[in-house]
Amino acid sequence: MKHLSTFLLAAAFSLSAAAEVNYQVIPLPQHINIAGSGKYLILDAGMTVAYPADNAKMQRNAEFAAEYLGLIPKPADKKGADVSLTLGMNNDNPDAYTISVTGKGITIQGASESGVFYGIQTLRKSIMNEQGEVRLPFATISAEPRFGYRGTELDCARHFFPVSFIKKFIDILALHGVNRFHWHLTDDQGWRFEVKALPELAEKASVRPHTIIGKNVGLHDPAIALYDDTPETGYYTQEEMREVVRYAAERYITVVPEIDLPGHMIAALSVYPEMGCTGGPYQVWGVWGVANDVLCAGNPKTLEFLKTVYGELCDVFPSELIHIGGDESPRVRWKACPKCQAKMKELGLTDEAQLQTYINKEMEAFLQKRGRQIIGWDETLEGGLSDKAAVMSWRGYEGGTAAAKLHHQVVMTPTSHCYFDYYQLKNRDAQPLGIGGYVPVSKVYGMEPVPEGLTKDEAKYIMGVQCNLWTEYMLSPDHVEYMLLPRLAAMSEVQWLQPEAKNYEQFLGRLENLKQNYRKLGYKYCPSTE
Repeated sequence: MKHLSTFLLAAAFSLSAAAEVNYQVIPLPQHINIAGSGKYLILDAGMTVAYPADNAKMQRNAEFAAEYLGLIPKPADKKGADVSLTLGMNNDNPDAYTISVTGKGITIQGASESGVFYGIQTLRKSIMNEQGEVRLPFATISAEPRFGYRGTELDCARHFFPVSFIKKFIDILALHGVNRFHWHLTDDQGWRFEVKALPELAEKASVRPHTIIGKNVGLHDPAIALYDDTPETGYYTQEEMREVVRYAAERYITVVPEIDLPGHMIAALSVYPEMGCTGGPYQVWGVWGVANDVLCAGNPKTLEFLKTVYGELCDVFPSELIHIGGDESPRVRWKACPKCQAKMKELGLTDEAQLQTYINKEMEAFLQKRGRQIIGWDETLEGGLSDKAAVMSWRGYEGGTAAAKLHHQVVMTPTSHCYFDYYQLKNRDAQPLGIGGYVPVSKVYGMEPVPEGLTKDEAKYIMGVQCNLWTEYMLSPDHVEYMLLPRLAAMSEVQWLQPEAKNYEQFLGRLENLKQNYRKLGYKYCPSTE
């Protein structure tokens, strides 16, 4: 494999001369009405930005405006502001905003504080590439996102990334109007969440002694498997995770944590082998794929363990949605396990899939007492959904369609359009290592999250769409950014725009300006949109 920097040289050239400000950013606002040619407001350093004096969120918005636009924040009771941040927009969508540019100044109004933030981002992206005097045409701009849930997932279990990069990742999401950061914290290959009641869990289960080299050659034949000699370590303390939550919340991003159950638990079983059906021994997995060993559903210690872990998870993360995973959990051990079979008999179950639903329902009841709602991958449908569970549909659209018909909330994230660990160029040798597949920018942009066959009422249960970064082959932050960008730009328009408003050719033109933003901000990206 070529070193990643080889693929980023095309993004290293200096900024070209800026085009006239036209507010044609990504995601594209629904309405851009230019007042007329030759009418401009000159944006000068030292202009003031006013915010409601009694609103801490709006004060933080003003600080963002100062950072992004070179303004000086001050409370609204001080006269003479050049830029005004206000609330009171008559729109039920909390993320809606309007921007008004006139000879008297700029007003950014939101339906809520988040709407004001997105308006600031739009103005920021409009002028970021300008050099010298910044002229803003008199205009009225307005927008509101199509979906309330606009997500991006990052897997920090396969490879650990420091908090400094997590914050940079959140900044990238904010630039694109994303409002959910789905944080995958545990898996077979590493446990990254500190549990204070179980300190040895993170201390020991976060350490992977070695990792298989390349793809899964020799996965089922250890005699020919080749491993590196570099341990993968690291976990997040609860204090660090709270800092991430705070940082994200300032940017109107909710962190949705995921701790997978009952599968993808080899790392945990390496510390607590008695919770597995065979009793182990287990070792933090150094290969990729799906493990047959999962939590023993018939062992009462399993639910005790899960409630301890998820109880502390709720203490750290205020998100209403708590992701329980539920995917890729083979039931072969359960079929042969006396404890699991006894539990099935006790509960009157006829299928092992129902045993997984039993665990899901137990955890749903536990989390509901804390005001939380569970969400899981579409495998959670197989034994029957628990009462109010939401579904992430990743194996195509079918799971999400079935869940919506049952009136369960759905986030669409099919591999065909949303898996950014897949290659984005046809020529695999011209890009860093990926897991396989092919999801170019055009494929992402062409996604329609609401499947055909749903009634108007059923379609309301499609609450959003999300892209995913699984990091088996992403060893560095640069590699993560490269896989994310510019595909996230395409995803942001899927999340924000109505289908009839999308135009791929026009998008490509606007994308060139956004790439200049990436270069200015130091973000790594794939220079091609093949």
